[in-house]
Parts: sequence; structure tokens; C-alpha cells
Amino acid sequence: MNHHPFRHLPLLLLALGLSSPSASAQSLGAPPPTPSSSTQPTRSLPLAVPPGTFLGGVPTGELTTAVEKLTVVSAISRALEHNLGVLTSEQNYGKAQGARTRVLSELLPNINGRVSETRQTLNLAAFGFGSGADSPFGNIPLVIGPFNVFDARVFLSQTVLDFGALNNSRAEAHNVEAARLTFRSARDYVIHVAGNLFVQALAASARADAARAQQETARTLHQQAIDLKTSGIIAGIDVLRAEVQLSTQTQRTTNAVNEFEKMKLQLARVIGLPLGQRFDLDPALPGLPVPDISIESAVTLAYNTRPDYKAALERVSAAEATRKSIVGDALPAVHIDANYGAIGLSPSDARATFAVAGAVNVPIFQGNRTRGRLVEADADIRNRRAEADDLKASIYYEVRAAFLDLDATATQLALATKTRDLADQQLTQARDRFAAGIANNVEVVQAQDAVAVAAEQFIAAQYGYDLAKGALIRGTGTSEELLRQILGGSR
Repeated sequence: MNHHPFRHLPLLLLALGLSSPSASAQSLGAPPPTPSSSTQPTRSLPLAVPPGTFLGGVPTGELTTAVEKLTVVSAISRALEHNLGVLTSEQNYGKAQGARTRVLSELLPNINGRVSETRQTLNLAAFGFGSGADSPFGNIPLVIGPFNVFDARVFLSQTVLDFGALNNSRAEAHNVEAARLTFRSARDYVIHVAGNLFVQALAASARADAARAQQETARTLHQQAIDLKTSGIIAGIDVLRAEVQLSTQTQRTTNAVNEFEKMKLQLARVIGLPLGQRFDLDPALPGLPVPDISIESAVTLAYNTRPDYKAALERVSAAEATRKSIVGDALPAVHIDANYGAIGLSPSDARATFAVAGAVNVPIFQGNRTRGRLVEADADIRNRRAEADDLKASIYYEVRAAFLDLDATATQLALATKTRDLADQQLTQARDRFAAGIANNVEVVQAQDAVAVAAEQFIAAQYGYDLAKGALIRGTGTSEELLRQILGGSR
């Protein structure tokens, strides 16, 4: 039986951080595992960007007629540059930086300039001036003008002390850091998604190759049954049974090849390949040893390195700073306003003038507005803390589950390898007995089914073992660091 090079596929995937085989396969569109396949719990990564966004990508590059050879590292590298989830997270980071810059403007000087020239008349009576014998101003005309007023002036406004604006800028600084860490988390997550899809595509390729080999075996056995029937050694029922088995294996092959092609399409979309670009998968994967680390050390490492957890803590700090800014808005604030310029009837006779005013604004009553804002802020702080605590617990369980999966899948892989070899031997002996006329082909059909099940168990066990190693790497937050090592430097 032809065994696909998928048996070597361990590693990169895990180097690049993946989650459970069954959950990831189904959530990303792979065929569900057979009852004999190992299943493991779903793990998710909290992100500001919806997880479904990471299944999209921006097609980039020139379409070529050549068949591109795609390695798992090149697939991940393309995903880091063109995946929609990463691009969206990067833009969210930029928006957070813009928001902080805008808030900082409230603490920085605001300078404006204005040049104006006005021609006007004035009705002095509108300002309380009168004329006649009883007027203290004498017989002055009530309407004066027209006359010109030229004014060129620079205005300055500066916040001297504003606790609300100060803490608001601190809150935005925490939001910017949270957005930066979320961007890092998005990169880790897309490493997981792209690597997962690549290995699922390799698994689908392995299943397709196994199905083709089983189809070829069924075709050979069908022809053998026809020959034995012609020689009068077996009954016609054996030929019919062999024909049914051939039809069944042909359907399995069609389904397996179709699933493989669909997995390739999904991978191409995630990594942003040009539309219609043909490519093949390179089954060679970088080797990855089983991480030599204790559960306690792995959990501690995850708490110290996971960008999503750090981002959650930054969001808590931002919520706390926002509350302080609300309290600060209810405290006195000191501002300075000044202007300097020249004013006159025309530019030639304008004279320099200035004005400086300092003001202390003291909020007295705002209709419980501050109280309402504080209630909202306290609720937001509790939510942020709950989210951080939940994520911390999720990381703990994720790491422990990865260790359990490592132990379980290592055992399953050893058993699946042995079962596959025994199934091959069973099929060989059944074919020999059938060819010798000792038994009918019921044994052969049963042996063929056993080979198919054993092949699927082997692929699932190999895949699950690799994913368990990757889940541990991703759980500790070292996916991108490992990718840099594979690429031979920083990226």
C-alpha cells in the first residue's frame, strides 16, 4: 500500500501553533473525523477581530501559468502579509494610535492665526448712546462710519491643569498598547490558521492517495475475481462482491480528491494567493521535538508571553484610567487663553495689542451626569477584569489540555502504526487465500475495509500528535518566535 509522506508532517504545524484536530478541522471546513479518529476539545483565541475574518485574505501578486510550490513556511509568511484578520487588526492598531493623538491634543497648545479686514458702520444708539441737549455725550451723530478695521492676530489656548484630560490620555495610551498586543495576537492566530489549513490539506492529500491505492487494489481484485470465475474456481457472487467493493472504493476516491481540492482552495484564500493560481503542497515540514517543559512552567510562560492576555490586562488599566478621567472632569481645571496681533484702520497704521486671560473652571452641578458616568465606568471595569480572569483560566486549561493530548496522541500513533501494518498483512493473506480458492472474497472485502480504517486512524493519529505539539507552542505564546527561528532571523 502506498503511504503518503504525510507521515513526516509533524512539526511545522505545531511549531506554528495549532489547536485541536477535530475542532480545528471542522471549524475550518475540513471533513469531520471518522468514529475511529481521535477527537479533542476546541480552543479559541480572544481577538478584537472576529475569528471568521481570519478565513479571508486579500489576493495579492501576479497570476502565473506556472505551478507554484508552496511550503508551510511560505504559506504562513504569505498569510502574515495578506490575511484579512491580520490586516484588519493592523488597521485597528492604527486607529487606536490616531485616537490617542487626538486626545493628547487637549493637553497640548492650540494655536490659531487670523487676518481680517472689515468695513462697517455703527449705530451708537444701539449701544445706549444718545444725542441732543439731554445727552451726556453732546450732539454726536448716532450713525458713524463707514470705516475700516484691520486685525492680524495669533490666538493661543493652553490647558495648565486638567485631571480629566490627563487621565483620558493615559486611558488611550493603554488602549494603544492593547491594540498593539492584539495585533501581535492576531499574527499568532493567523500562524495557527494558516499552518492548520496547510496540514489539513496535507492530510486530505494523504487520504486521497490512500483512497487511490485502495481503489487500485479493488480493481486488481475485481479482475482477479473475473479470471477465477472464468476458470470455474469461484462462484459468480464473488465477482459481484468484488465489483461492489470497486464501486465503493471509487466513490471514496472521488470524495477524497474533492475534499483535497476544496482544502487547497480554502488555504489559497486564507494566504491571499492570486485568484486562480495553481499550486502544489510541499510535504516536507521542519522537524519539531516534543517540548521539554513542565505544566507549571508552561503555564507561567504563557502568562508572561501571551499577547492576548497582556492586551486584556491593558484593557483593564484603560478602563481604570477612564474612571479616573471622569472623576477628574468634576475637579477644577486651569486654562490660559492669549492672543497677540496688530489692529488698526489699515495695515499701515495697525498697532500691536495683546490679551492674556487665565481661568479656573469649577464644576458645581451637572445634573448627576458624573455619577451616571461613574456607574458605567465601574461596570466596564468589572467586565474587563472578568474577561482577563476568564482568559487567564482559559490559558491554564488550554496548556493542560495540550499536555493531555500529547500523551494520548503519542500512544494512539504507536498503536495506529502497528494496526496499519497488521491490516496490510491481513489483506495480503486474504488475497492469497482467495487466489488459492481456499476462501471466498468476503475475507478480502473485510480486509480491504480494515486497511481503509487503519489508514484513516494512522493519518488522524499522526495529525493529532502534531496538533498537540502545536497547541502547546501556541498555548505558551511562542508561535511567532519559533517561526522567526525557522526563517533564520527576525521578520
